Amino acid sequence: MLRRLTNRFLAVLVLLLSAWAAKAQTDGTYSGFSPYSVFGVGQLHQPGTAWNRSMGGVGIAARSNRYINILNPASVTARDSLSFMSDFGLDGRISLFTEGDKKALNTTFSIDDFVISFPLWKHTAMMVGVTPVSDVGYNISYTEMDVDTGYRTFTTAGNGGIYQVFGAFAGTLWNRLSLGAEVNYRFGNINKKASTSYDEASMRDMASGDSLQVNNFTAKLGLQYEQPLTHSSFLTLGATYKFSTKINGYSIHYEERGSYDRRRSSKNLSESALSMGDELGVGLSYRNADKFLVEVDYTRTDWSRTRLDEVKGFSNVGDVTFSQSVGQAIRAGVAFTPNRNDVRTGFVHFLRRCTFRGGAYFDQSYYTVDGAHVNAIGVTLGMTIPVFRGYNGITVGLDFGRRGLATSQVKETYFGFNLGFNVFDIWFQKRPYE
Repeated sequence: MLRRLTNRFLAVLVLLLSAWAAKAQTDGTYSGFSPYSVFGVGQLHQPGTAWNRSMGGVGIAARSNRYINILNPASVTARDSLSFMSDFGLDGRISLFTEGDKKALNTTFSIDDFVISFPLWKHTAMMVGVTPVSDVGYNISYTEMDVDTGYRTFTTAGNGGIYQVFGAFAGTLWNRLSLGAEVNYRFGNINKKASTSYDEASMRDMASGDSLQVNNFTAKLGLQYEQPLTHSSFLTLGATYKFSTKINGYSIHYEERGSYDRRRSSKNLSESALSMGDELGVGLSYRNADKFLVEVDYTRTDWSRTRLDEVKGFSNVGDVTFSQSVGQAIRAGVAFTPNRNDVRTGFVHFLRRCTFRGGAYFDQSYYTVDGAHVNAIGVTLGMTIPVFRGYNGITVGLDFGRRGLATSQVKETYFGFNLGFNVFDIWFQKRPYE
């Protein structure tokens, strides 16, 4: 009875927060905001749920029967038999942008993920869900004086992003090797606009923009090999590969001069042979029972042949030289639970049942700006608070980082906040009493 009440409470809380987050996103706010999201398909979303992200974004080699790990489809087999799990996440960020003596502050809030996982038959399981892939959000303007036309204001703005719906299936062989496969459908809209307005009434304002509707299918393969070291400690090697696939959809480009001179053209994106880059990831983790976990991951994404710099909407960024390239990331994380089975009362004993996490990462962008990558570096902290009995819990994660490390680049200093709800239940269990 208590377990059912717990799950109902968490379900109601998730629905309320979903409605709140959905309202925030439809009120004109951005799901992500960064001047660097003007390039390509936008700023790639940091991978994983709140559980992964509070450990620096690791998870390629992580196996847990308490949390859903969406970074490696092979990990879905790490579960209790007959267990049903779900994860819902929210993401918020405060960003400070500086360039010389110029400063700007922005906040965002959005839904991060929704995933469910369940067993199929012996040694097999699957998960389905939806997560963001990239975010586009920026609004940049400046005013200058021209001796012929007077004051004129230049503005460039964009919004939108790409999401993915995915389904993954995995099976375990010989109790050590897990193999998984995932199918992703990506979709989204990206809108970008640049305009020039004049104070002089005799001058006609000008604007141009692009509206992009993007969709494609891709697939991801994963494996994990778990080697026992003792009866309670394990070394796990993980690897993933996501395929590069062609971008479908269409683009609309328009130009306006004054109130009456308007031009519009549309194009099928499949005719441009555009694509999104592939991704290779490897990871190594050490786990001691349900108490300690440490992991290091490396990922490499190759966008050098995606041809995004040849199509308006992905490449029209004024006089800045944009070029797709190879992105890389190194991530490390650790998790520690003092005593999950401590049944004593009191605040100190409650903290002993919580899981504490930390991590760090270095992320190299999939593009270059004027020949230089836009890199990010950050540290993460987090904890999971157990809720009543079972594996139900609330995960809180913090992310402190900086993007734009080169001297000439705009500095983006950010503080991220992640909130995840982990719901656990047992399916198909015959009750001894009705």
